[in-house]
Amino acid sequence: MNTARPSSAPTGLPTLDADSATHLSAMQDYLAYRIQHSEGGFMPFEEWMQHALYAPGLGYYTAGSTKFGSENPEGDFTTGPELTPLFGQALAGQVAQILAASGSKTILEIGAGTGALAEALIGALNLLDIRPQYQILEVSADLRERQRQRLTGMRANVQWLDALPHNFKGCVIANEVLDAMPATLFRWNEAGELMEMGVRLDEPGTPRTESAQPVFVLDERPANDALQALVAQRVPPLPGYRSEINIQAEAWVRQLGTWLKKGAALLIDYGFPQREFYHPQRAEGTLMCHFRHHAHADPLLYPGLQDITAHIDFTAMADAALEGGLDILGYTSQARFLMNAGLIELLTGLDPHDAAGYAKVVGPVQKLLSEAEMGELFKVMAVGRGLDVPLMGFLHGDRRDRL
Repeated sequence: MNTARPSSAPTGLPTLDADSATHLSAMQDYLAYRIQHSEGGFMPFEEWMQHALYAPGLGYYTAGSTKFGSENPEGDFTTGPELTPLFGQALAGQVAQILAASGSKTILEIGAGTGALAEALIGALNLLDIRPQYQILEVSADLRERQRQRLTGMRANVQWLDALPHNFKGCVIANEVLDAMPATLFRWNEAGELMEMGVRLDEPGTPRTESAQPVFVLDERPANDALQALVAQRVPPLPGYRSEINIQAEAWVRQLGTWLKKGAALLIDYGFPQREFYHPQRAEGTLMCHFRHHAHADPLLYPGLQDITAHIDFTAMADAALEGGLDILGYTSQARFLMNAGLIELLTGLDPHDAAGYAKVVGPVQKLLSEAEMGELFKVMAVGRGLDVPLMGFLHGDRRDRL
């Protein structure tokens, strides 16, 4: 056993307001109850992340708190489509090609956030004389309502789904979706034994007063045979090394092959191919938390109030797609994909003599393309079935050979 008390709040994090503190208290009590009723008082980290993000009415994505927006101090992070509508406008060319090749006008966006991508994408497709059937699968009731308000009046038939379709033809978009799927956390102890990490209550045998808040600690137990087999296929034992494996995300991509009958899915997220993901120098893994535009690495700190993410092993996603009967149609950096899709051409209409206006538009584009920011860290993978045309977003700089 390697119990460690969670760290105190990292320096610089905003203090909690009264409503947030009340929400946190309710979530902590909920998690404490769940842990007390878990086998051996041990909750696997994957389950902790599931509850912290998706517990009904309490989880980060289900409780209605503001999550997105670079200009909103109460937001927690900013996605590419939130930075600039040019992200969605560039994506439109690739989406239009997929729709034409699949003989469909249907788009399914998984987790549409504030609706910024849908708004830009629909507008750009309308300019191409395409009026799409736009479907959204969204777990957050609050975000659904924000999407409805934003997309009212758009030239598209927008529909919200409660579950994945059974038969789908068209284009699927999953922008920063896979990283929010609960990951399994593992570590090799100093003896070289593989351990599964999870969460316990500190001093679980000590009675707690009604006013005292539960204290959660990371702990570990020997990994079961299934986890040992999966990890052994990907990385050799490295005593003291900690990382993640996203079994749920892999299952989701594998399942995609059962309902995507013709078309392609664009998977946009931050991550690496497997040999980079499990690089020996990445000894603490990739787990990261976001709270009001502050990033830190303590997943136990503000359950229900902060986002918890892990980078994507794109080799594992490609393997899962192949196991699901899908083709790998392309894989490259976000910067290369957006440039292939025409992002630079979208800037040609700007007036370079309008310095303020030019900087306002170009600044966010530089963040999307810069290797030091989103351009290289984020990758785009296309998987699909029944398409016989090369996808424009991967015509230059395709990295499938690196997976």
